[in-house]
Amino acid sequence: MEILNLGGEIDWDDENERDGYRHRVAAVGRRLGAKHLGGSVYELPPGEKTWPYHYEVGCEEWLIVLSGRPTLRPADGERALEPSDLVVLPEGPEGAHQVINRREELCRVLILSSKSPLAIVHYPDSGKVGLFTLAGGYEAMLRNEPNLDYWEGEA
Repeated sequence: MEILNLGGEIDWDDENERDGYRHRVAAVGRRLGAKHLGGSVYELPPGEKTWPYHYEVGCEEWLIVLSGRPTLRPADGERALEPSDLVVLPEGPEGAHQVINRREELCRVLILSSKSPLAIVHYPDSGKVGLFTLAGGYEAMLRNEPNLDYWEGEA
């Protein structure tokens, strides 16, 4: 059984360098051998976000503030978070969210997620839909319009 101290030094797995979305991430669930829950620690510099505003179908997420004071953008407006705050981000539009660091110090959050073989990720701001699989990550990123009729192209 592995043990990871979330208050100590973290060995980061990756770093996102996209302007506005800079962060470091450690896939701690995978590192600890989790099979049914995912868990990632994100460290955000001032002014940066984790990911674009989104919600998922096929996945519930929990957000725990480890340090700093990030801003959560849920479906009903922004909320300032404090260290040790816990938020459940339910599956579907009511769980839409984005994590933003509006402060001058680093912040760290732990995001836990249920794991299913397939999740559909909706990006309301940009009108995209992503198909995410456990086996392959993002398999496709599509526009959510125009919608096709079910029988389109069928003989």
